[in-house]
Amino acid sequence: MPDAGTAGSTADGGYFELFVTFAQRLRATGLPIGSDDVMAFCSANVELDPSDILDVYWAGRCTLVTRRDHIPVYDNVFRQFFLDEEPTAPDDPRPIMRSAPNAQGVLQVPDPEDRIGGEGEEVQLGLMASSIEVWRNKHFSECTPDELAALRRIMATIRIAPPRRRTRRYRTALEGQRLHLRSMVRESMRRFGEPERLVYAQRRRRVRPLILLLDVSGSMADYSRNLLQFAHSTSRASRRVEVFCFGTRLTRITRELDERRPDDALDRAAQVVVDWEGGTRIGDSIDAFVRDWARRGLCRGGIVVICSDGLDRGDPRVLETAMERLSRLSHRVVWLNPHRGDGKDYAPTTMGLIAAAPYVDVIHSAHDLNSLEGFAALLPGLR
Repeated sequence: MPDAGTAGSTADGGYFELFVTFAQRLRATGLPIGSDDVMAFCSANVELDPSDILDVYWAGRCTLVTRRDHIPVYDNVFRQFFLDEEPTAPDDPRPIMRSAPNAQGVLQVPDPEDRIGGEGEEVQLGLMASSIEVWRNKHFSECTPDELAALRRIMATIRIAPPRRRTRRYRTALEGQRLHLRSMVRESMRRFGEPERLVYAQRRRRVRPLILLLDVSGSMADYSRNLLQFAHSTSRASRRVEVFCFGTRLTRITRELDERRPDDALDRAAQVVVDWEGGTRIGDSIDAFVRDWARRGLCRGGIVVICSDGLDRGDPRVLETAMERLSRLSHRVVWLNPHRGDGKDYAPTTMGLIAAAPYVDVIHSAHDLNSLEGFAALLPGLR
């Protein structure tokens, strides 16, 4: 995304100038965009969050694009202008929009009324950027309430790309190893037996289901709200995301997290979770998930992510049996442990994690923002 300092140099004019420049870039590519379209684009961003890259994308998509065949052109210009990425081929599927790291800095720019001069503004922005880097590597349990609030604002901008799997269906492509026979026949009939070009076939890709099981027991009190914030950002990235909380019992909170504002979503989730910061029965909770949800096909071909420290008061044999069944019903099982740390040489120390480790594909840390961003980068590779 363009420089955060430029975007936030004035109250709203900085954003509007950025959006007008983007509309001019689209107009240069041949899209029929008038002044009223640009005004509608800016007005839409006033109602939304101009620092949210996903809101900006859909605001422009709804106001600046009038024809279906203009969508690939809009996507390519958007990726180049806001994300500084290379353009894709016209026939490629539209990628999931993710916010660039420097776009997150827009959320931390101080109010323009508090600034005195240009030199002081640069100093404040530099200090703010330095503070963000410190917070990224600071343990959640050591952060002050103000630091946690700032981290949650940054966490709300994380856009996760869920892993995709190859399906048995095919789509047309510009190149490949086999021809798309149906399209070739149609092209031949249209050209009286002499097709103008070869149409190739590629396997379609479909988003894998993502299931999050979050431990909200007393031992996870320093991490529960941050993990819920991360789950909310994950659910906004894909509709094939299911979120459950567990302490002494299992509770589904997918519908409660279906709110645009993270605070509203977390408040609704807290109202339905009755065992918040209570005891821990990981084995019974995962066994209930397997019996009531996994066997019905919820995690078939999906990625199951368990966020817990592994401190279980139940029978380890129940947890081991439930994990064995869960590993057979899902594609991958990931365990996010806040006590793992950043070290490469890690061995489970809690009884629950020792019992579950043989059936876990990846054990990843989740103690700070940097570790959660690392998991977000790791997720697309779990195919």
